[in-house]
Amino acid sequence: MSYILTVRKEAEFDANEAFEYYQEIREGLGHDFLLCIEEALGKIQRSPLIYRKIYKDLRRLPIHRFPYRIFYFVQNNNVVVTAVFHARKDPTHWSNRT
Repeated sequence: MSYILTVRKEAEFDANEAFEYYQEIREGLGHDFLLCIEEALGKIQRSPLIYRKIYKDLRRLPIHRFPYRIFYFVQNNNVVVTAVFHARKDPTHWSNRT
């Protein structure tokens, strides 16, 4: 089955905020972060159902090399990314985005 990936504006904002943070730490690190995000989004789009549900229909995928997680849900052939959150951030912030 082919899946359509949609990234909500809130998730884009999360990723951009992290990008800017990592760029301040070291030039180019933000770009490495975005490459890892792209890799994770590709995995989600190819096989979204292999990652376990963590809350109702919400699923989570950790991002390689960085302490961030991508939160998403699947509706029919649509995959909707709701957040890109730091692993230590309060989970109640993303739970109201579903």
